[in-house]
Amino acid sequence: MKKIIFTLAITTFMAGTVLVGCQDSSKKEEAAKDNVEEARDNLNDAKEELSDVRAAATEKEWNDFKESTDATIKQNEMRIAEMKANMKNTGKSIDEAYAKKIEELEEKNKEIKLKVETYKNDANSDWESFKEEYKRDMDGLGQALKNLTVNNK
Repeated sequence: MKKIIFTLAITTFMAGTVLVGCQDSSKKEEAAKDNVEEARDNLNDAKEELSDVRAAATEKEWNDFKESTDATIKQNEMRIAEMKANMKNTGKSIDEAYAKKIEELEEKNKEIKLKVETYKNDANSDWESFKEEYKRDMDGLGQALKNLTVNNK
């Protein structure tokens, strides 16, 4: 009889422990799910706020960028026009390669201008990537213009 009561007590104790343990785990799981949902909501709110702030900053930045770009492109156009005029004024037979390089630089300048004019400044565009690509293109064009005017004697 003692054995049966002892076994029954141990079984009851174990069953109670398992049930209580499972119950805590399910409550913890529900609390964790609630925390995850709340964190997702906070993340979405933060993304929306950041998007609003970025859009406002990008508009002003875009206008400043556009003005700066137009000035730089016009300056490049003037330098190319000067090189063409110098080529015609020399009276010498200018190397066809030199003339071809001038044409290539002029075309590259036009491509950059077209890229800036057709760029859509909206939330779907990658502004930072566009700026980096523009800077790289303009640096390359500026260096090419500089190298073309250097006399390597």
